[in-house]
Amino acid sequence: MENNILIAGVGGQGTILAGKIISSVALMAGYEIKVSEIHGMSQRGGSVVTQVRFGEQIASPIITEGSADTIIAFELLEALRILPELKKGGQMIVNEQTIPPMPVLTGTAVYPEPEEIKKRISAHAAKAILFDALALALTAGAAQAVNLVLLGCFSRLLPMKENLWHEAIKSLVKPQFVEMNLRAFNLGQKVNS
Repeated sequence: MENNILIAGVGGQGTILAGKIISSVALMAGYEIKVSEIHGMSQRGGSVVTQVRFGEQIASPIITEGSADTIIAFELLEALRILPELKKGGQMIVNEQTIPPMPVLTGTAVYPEPEEIKKRISAHAAKAILFDALALALTAGAAQAVNLVLLGCFSRLLPMKENLWHEAIKSLVKPQFVEMNLRAFNLGQKVNS
């Protein structure tokens, strides 16, 4: 079994932590892992992509174009931007939140119609789970928990046991935020696919 996972979002959304949690779970489950991070202007709301590969033997940390098994997108436009990286038969988990990038904010570009983005994602992915992860994160206690909501949804697609996810969260999240993040993860697990 080999898994190629792309995590795409905007700086500050927790894509890197999400990648670390997936890597930790895969490592505890006995898989070899490779991780690569690509940062845009992340401190200014730019794109951030984390690539996680795990399996029996993984030679390279880079996921080649069109070979991602799963894309986890933290924002709608980022999902559209990274869509060509998804392999035929691949799956996507997408937060329907919209965060206008700088060109949209300055008026030099227009944010595409969200419904059109959703149609393109659904047409391209063999399986697409699109939902309001931000609303669930707020229910759990903070907007910053979007990453754990998305990971909760993603965790159902893998054979790893739930206790490994909880262990990884507890080891990588600051102690004062563990309970909130576990709540967010559990809410994500309940999302209908």
